[in-house]
Amino acid sequence: MVKLYKNIDEVLHYHEAWTYENIITEHWGEVGSKGSNREYPVDPKLTEDDNLRHILKPVYEQDYKEIDIDDHVLLILEYKIDDFGSPDDLSKRNSLEDKLNNLLGWTGLGECDGGSIGSGTMEVACFVVDYSIAETMIVDALRETECADYSRIYQME
Repeated sequence: MVKLYKNIDEVLHYHEAWTYENIITEHWGEVGSKGSNREYPVDPKLTEDDNLRHILKPVYEQDYKEIDIDDHVLLILEYKIDDFGSPDDLSKRNSLEDKLNNLLGWTGLGECDGGSIGSGTMEVACFVVDYSIAETMIVDALRETECADYSRIYQME
């Protein structure tokens, strides 16, 4: 997967591409929106990296750049649990990680990086390119779901 970003009129835009089962998906839009996508067949004569770079060549020419993971913000979603948690807590965390990966990925915001459980809390960690937009989207997505009972969302310093 290749994820590229560019500020256009003070709005961060994303443009990305990935391969899955001999299909290249190109996906783009404003960070925080679902954006648009297009699919292409993989060229079997090219490597995966060369296929992606070929599709994204015009985007690179428009000065879109990757944002290093060290330049992402670490967003933590925390839940109170009993002691070291239960199998249900772990199942909830795994389901939440999948949900957040889907939400953050399809809106160009970032990705979920796993989580932890124990000592009275359960956390899910996400690397995001815009904390404010990500927090708002997560709060909205979790409202009225089984995951709406989080204790806090915060930016890890």
